[in-house]
Parts: sequence; structure tokens; C-alpha cells
Amino acid sequence: MSKLLVTRLEGRILSAVWDGNGVIQLSLGDGQEQARVGDIYLGRVKNLAKNIHAAFVEIAGGQICYCGLEEGERVRPGEEFLVQVTQEAVKTKDAAVSRRLSFPGKYVVLAENGGRVAVSSKISSKKRREALQALLQPLCGTQEGFILRTNSQDAPEEDILREAEALRSRWRTVREQAPYRTCFSCLFAGIPEYLKQMQDLPAQELTEIVTDQPDLFQEAEAYLREYQPEDLAKLRRYEDPLLPLVQLYSLETAWERALQKRVWLKSGGYLVIEPTEALTVIDVNTGKYQGRKNREDTFFGINREAAWEVAFQLRLRNLSGIILVDFIDMESEERKEALLRELAEALRKDPVKTVLVDMTRLGLVEITRKKIRRPLHEQIAKKP
Repeated sequence: MSKLLVTRLEGRILSAVWDGNGVIQLSLGDGQEQARVGDIYLGRVKNLAKNIHAAFVEIAGGQICYCGLEEGERVRPGEEFLVQVTQEAVKTKDAAVSRRLSFPGKYVVLAENGGRVAVSSKISSKKRREALQALLQPLCGTQEGFILRTNSQDAPEEDILREAEALRSRWRTVREQAPYRTCFSCLFAGIPEYLKQMQDLPAQELTEIVTDQPDLFQEAEAYLREYQPEDLAKLRRYEDPLLPLVQLYSLETAWERALQKRVWLKSGGYLVIEPTEALTVIDVNTGKYQGRKNREDTFFGINREAAWEVAFQLRLRNLSGIILVDFIDMESEERKEALLRELAEALRKDPVKTVLVDMTRLGLVEITRKKIRRPLHEQIAKKP
């Protein structure tokens, strides 16, 4: 059971997930990103990159975005069409956009996928999957379909249908308005990061939403009332002027620790976390470990503790893409397999799709984690 805490830190909106023992997830936004994920614009093709089958599209404010094209898709410079931001600009990388629009909700994502109904792989029950598909198939068109999120697993059918119909109405409105709007117009604005957290957190996990900011409380209340009325009762305003929310839950300290390169383990070992543009490397070290057991037992003990910490840090820092973990070398194949089983168990607790691929010949453990939002080190680098 978790609380979503929403406040401000240094003028920016900080959201944190608290599980009763500490912060397990953090995100920082300013609510004023130039092109926020989810925004939909009427863009214009600036030029083409035929060698990589892509176009560079201009949107509001003269911002240039990368747009990958599907096989056989033909566009020309000067052509105008709707695009949706799928990835914000970071450092030297342009923002990425897609011509396939999508509208996410708590239970359902409306997607331009040819009228199909897909179900989250985390919903394992065949009977439930078939029931969910049958529920939404009548709402599909030739262009628009749906993806049922993990939250739909135990949700009432009326809540799922209500949300699906609202998303379809929103999608139709955008498509119908497009021919009458001027180029570079924003036809739909994505929601702030802290509201996305209300959509994305597992329904059975989120028990309370707490903020000490009057304007954010009003915004959250309006959003929940319209889009997630079943969660409105979870919203609470914290009002203690002597002890701000940041101090009550030590959020500033949690934030600072989540950005540190070195993470100490209780055993005295430590992790070194090195994010790069291509992948993230995590190195496990013995550090100050003073165990008296033999060498193999020592390494196995530190590696087991590190496995759980790695899974925790991936969610806390929102690390995604390819992650390589260099555990301490062990000779026993049996213990290597046991370590991988323990790591897989720890990763299953992550609400974001995370896959333990394998251990390479060099002894590196490869993990992939779906990209949902920017990692913390990129969020902090983006100044308001």
C-alpha cells in the first residue's frame, strides 16, 4: 500500500511514491515543458532523412522533432499532419514524435492500431484476457483500438467502459478539429507528470494522494473528478505550516540520495551506478564487507543483497532501456543460477515492464526496462 506525495521542491513539482518504509519512486517536473510527452500538434515537415526513413517535423515555437516513418510511408517537405510527442528533447537529442496518436487512461490506452484490442502481458488469466477483449472490441473502429493496462485486471467493467468511451471521444475531437486548425497549433496538451503517476500506479497499490500545495490540490481534484472519479476519495490536502510535506517525509534527502553515483549496501558492499545515453552500467563491489565466511559465501551474500537493491534503484531512479549489472564473480554455476532467480523475483515487483534477459559470457547480467518517462538524472538536468 502506497501514498503518492505531491509538493514543490526548488520551484518544481516533486512527486514521490511512499510505501510506508520510505520513498520507492521519484519524479520531478516543472509543469511547463516546451513539448511534453502526450502533446499533439499540427506539424509541418521541415526536411527528410531518407537514409534512416525519417522526417524532421516543426511544431509550435519553431521546435524541430524527429519523426520515424513506417515502411512505405511517403511524406514531402512542407506537408502538414498531426504528430504526438513521444519523447521530450534531452541534451543534444531532438524531441521525438509519432503520427500514430494515443490517449492513455488508468485502465485503457486508446491507440491507432488498426482497430485491435491488446491486453497487458501482466494479466496472465486467459479467461480475464478474453473477457476484456470482448468488452472493448465493439468500441473499436477501423483506425482506433485499445490496449488494456494492468490496472484493468480487477477493475469494474463499467469503469473500463466509461474510460474507453471518454478516450474515444477525445480522440475523435482531435481528429475532427485538425483540418480547421492553423499549422503548429497544439490540439491536445498532455497532463503533468504527477497526474500521470495517478494513472500509472497500480490501482491496488495506491491508497492515498497527498499534497500541501493548494493549486495542485485543485488541479488534482478537477482531474480525478473528470477522469478517475473512483480515486477522488483518496485525495487529501496536508495543512501543517510548521512541518512541510518535504520535511515530514524527508523528500529532499531522498532526492539527493537517488542521484548519488554510489549506493551502500547494509553488508558494507556497494553499487556504482553509471547512466549513459546508450545504456546504464551497475557495478557491484565488496566495499567494507567484513564477513568471516569463505570467499564464495561472501560474494554470494553481497550479490543477493545487491540484486534486490538493483531492482529498487531501477524504479527509484526510473532507469530504462538496457541495463548491465556486473555482479561479483562467482565460480559456482548453481549459485549463479540462484542469483538470477532472486534477481528475477525482485524485478517482478516493478510496475513497469522489466525483463531479465540473461547472463552474458563475460558474466554481465542484462536487463531491459520499458521507457515510461525520463530518468531522474535527466529530469534534474532540465532546469525550469
